Amino acid sequence: MRHLKYVTLLLFIGSLFTACFNDNDDVPQVSDTNDINDFIWKGLNVFYLYKADVTDLADNRFSTDQDYTNFLSGFSTPEAIFDALKSSVDDFSFLVDNYIELEQAFDGITKNNGMEFGLIRYPNNESLVFGYVRYVLPGTDAEAKGIKRGNIFSTIDGTQITTENFRKLLEPDTYTIGLAAFDGTNITPNNTTISLTKVQYTENPVLLSKTIDAGGKPVGYLMYNSFTADFDTQLNAAFAKFASDGVTDLVLDLRYNGGGSVTTAIDLSSMITGQFNGKVFTTEQWNSDRQEQFGSTNLFDNQIRTGDAINSLNLTRVYIITTRSSASASELVINGLDPYITVTKVGSTTRGKFQASITLYDSDNFGRQGADIGHTYAMQPLVLKSINSAGVTDYFNGFTPDIEIKEDYSNLGTLGDSNEPLLKAALDNITGARSAKTYNNTLQLESVGNSKMFTPNYERMYQDTDVSKVKKLKL
Repeated sequence: MRHLKYVTLLLFIGSLFTACFNDNDDVPQVSDTNDINDFIWKGLNVFYLYKADVTDLADNRFSTDQDYTNFLSGFSTPEAIFDALKSSVDDFSFLVDNYIELEQAFDGITKNNGMEFGLIRYPNNESLVFGYVRYVLPGTDAEAKGIKRGNIFSTIDGTQITTENFRKLLEPDTYTIGLAAFDGTNITPNNTTISLTKVQYTENPVLLSKTIDAGGKPVGYLMYNSFTADFDTQLNAAFAKFASDGVTDLVLDLRYNGGGSVTTAIDLSSMITGQFNGKVFTTEQWNSDRQEQFGSTNLFDNQIRTGDAINSLNLTRVYIITTRSSASASELVINGLDPYITVTKVGSTTRGKFQASITLYDSDNFGRQGADIGHTYAMQPLVLKSINSAGVTDYFNGFTPDIEIKEDYSNLGTLGDSNEPLLKAALDNITGARSAKTYNNTLQLESVGNSKMFTPNYERMYQDTDVSKVKKLKL
């Protein structure tokens, strides 16, 4: 109980954390592990969605300050206490030791060689892994070296890729891939190697936008790879072009989109529609301590965050291409639109993530300003789950496709081409050429990851919440 009074006092006077300067000489001091552990416990105690599931986060967990200090001292690293305080149902909360990199990732800035890839187990040896190129980013080393979608690689720096070594092999800024052929069953190296180098790169998530003539119908096609706030203007411009082209249908390709900004997801959904401005898109459920203060309703809107008017298509149906890599904000679009228009999912089952997170810093109100300069740790804990206007949430198993068609790694096709298998399945349904529910029986190989998994915001959906409101909290 004494500990809780102590926390309450500090919250109100705005001094939760230890200052990082020595008053005598103004030399920055490195925060010790207990200081960082203290920040982690307090941040999770205040905001964590699954706080009620974690006994050690209970408000009455510690009877004295010394009990609390002893608890913190029981963990040798910040990572250890963070992992210990996570709920068993939580696959997505994470801790970073460099929040600068996290902030850059949210802005679409990463160290990148331009080769976006997936990693797949061999069909005849589950310990071995091959990579396949999903797409190549413009103006990158991969583009300059002639890497193409559909390229297969099985070695890095001459070493066979396995489930045990792929992270280490792909970590360096420069590495050499060994190309191979895949016939659907066998991987055959072809003795071709290509060296690739990563540099800092800002990715425009609007990879491809075009209007396709499908049996006389103008169909918009958008390959959108991340809900990145800094590129909302480019996203809105793509819809302006669709509107001027008079598109009657839209194929939204989210097959590799792992999520991002909730605000951008709402805006994208409002671009697809437009006739539901002001209606409920989703509601937010926070933990019971924070629901009254932070719980809110997200509405369809008519402006992007810059204040520019949204370019809406007023569609009554949309086709969304999905895979297991479609997560978070991608699934939010599906769930938020579903009560209002016909959402036809084409591809394979999505990831199954309906929770959003916020960034917590070690400051007096968990905001960025005034963050302790003795370390660069930050948390991205799950703080809310989204519920659509029909009450649908908790889709742990993802969304199953209405038209099932799996990517064939031996024949991926060209993105945006009307004959690319997944896009063709959507176009066939739009034109009435074919309405099959299942298109192929391609051998389903197991994915072990992809190039995006090496970024700190992988498969994350984040909310733009002003955590400075924490100053008003009463514990």
